[in-house]
Amino acid sequence: MSRKNSKSVTATLTTATCALLGTTATTPVNAQEEDTWEFDTALLYYAEDNDRVQDISFKMLAYRNFVDDRVLSMSLGVDSLTGATPIGAITFDGPQTFTSPSGGQVRTVPANEIPLDGSFLDTRVALAANWQQPLGRLSAFNAGVSASKEYDYLHLGANFKLSRDFNNRNTTASLGLAFSSDELDPVGGAPMPLTPMLDVDDLSNRMGDQSKDIIDIVLGVSQIINRNLVVQLNYSYSSSDGYLNDPYKIVSLVDPVTGDPVPRIPTPGVEGPSHEYIFEGRPGERTKHSVYGQAKYYMNGKVLDASYRFMTDDWGIDSHTVDLRYRWPFGGQSYLEPHFRYYTQAHADFYRTSLDSSQALPLHASADYRLGEFDAFTVGLKYGRKLDSGNEWSARVELYSADGSVPADLLIGNQGDREIYPDTTAIIAQFSYSFGW
Repeated sequence: MSRKNSKSVTATLTTATCALLGTTATTPVNAQEEDTWEFDTALLYYAEDNDRVQDISFKMLAYRNFVDDRVLSMSLGVDSLTGATPIGAITFDGPQTFTSPSGGQVRTVPANEIPLDGSFLDTRVALAANWQQPLGRLSAFNAGVSASKEYDYLHLGANFKLSRDFNNRNTTASLGLAFSSDELDPVGGAPMPLTPMLDVDDLSNRMGDQSKDIIDIVLGVSQIINRNLVVQLNYSYSSSDGYLNDPYKIVSLVDPVTGDPVPRIPTPGVEGPSHEYIFEGRPGERTKHSVYGQAKYYMNGKVLDASYRFMTDDWGIDSHTVDLRYRWPFGGQSYLEPHFRYYTQAHADFYRTSLDSSQALPLHASADYRLGEFDAFTVGLKYGRKLDSGNEWSARVELYSADGSVPADLLIGNQGDREIYPDTTAIIAQFSYSFGW
């Protein structure tokens, strides 16, 4: 059976508004039960330059409308990750040797290259299910569960959302709550924070499995201004507690004058790191606040989708995100959608490119570039077409570029003359297909 034709412009804009909690778009509902399942599928390819991270992922959302506006939706995601990722150590004009995450071997990075972990290889499988139903005439309730598994990571979560319509259904207020409990089993064991990288087969500073819990609360309101304009405003609160380190990230200890990594005295007859490195240590708690605003404006068949998000946390990171999409239909069945996204963030209070070896270790420290100061741009174009059968396909290609900077007060010695922050350029390609069964 072919997919249903679109309803009014207002209904189309309203159902297109993102869910206030989670990543799945709000599923359209009908008063009567449908006798088919609807499927949204996507195959995505992401590749960073210089043979860094590559991701091939498949995602599928299946949903079915039942009588009385009840909706069941289920999703599946599979990601295959390969490539290399920066480990946090600084560049140096000589070779550097590191113990592998498992602690069973060493690897050497040539001079003047950003140290990468080339063993990055994982497959992630994610499942989620959600049930939506009305509570009376003006209210609705959503409940869902999620789970994902990687080689060294297990996620289990649940989410709930209550919404209520006001003002002749032109205003919708909602409250969402999500909880997740994650288990980490790093290769070789989780290292104790701020302890040194040791020789091969020496795992004396490793701990057992670790865990973290995350609670998210979202308050939202959406408003139909007129038949052409829908706006939305959300406030989000997120609290994380537990093991928040990246067990594979390290920090270089450097000479206070030159800024070069401090050579390590090797153990006779035993392989090990060439210089002094310590594993990162982050706070065991993190609280984030964010405000998100979105507007969708319909203009004689064209739709402008604009959003802005501000986030701040107690790690010292402030970020701003602007996202613009413009859907331009043509030929009756096709459309083009240019996309532009800008993201900028300040660095965490404990972000350090390296640590002065002559000083006592701080309470927390991380050289993870994702906690640094950077700007990122995404630009791309999407083409979509609706088929005579009612099914729809689309393809998009985007370019992502992130450019970081390191404040002068975080540089030591001659580090200002080196490539310290690992800038990133990536290509994103995606093919999507939606159909009924």
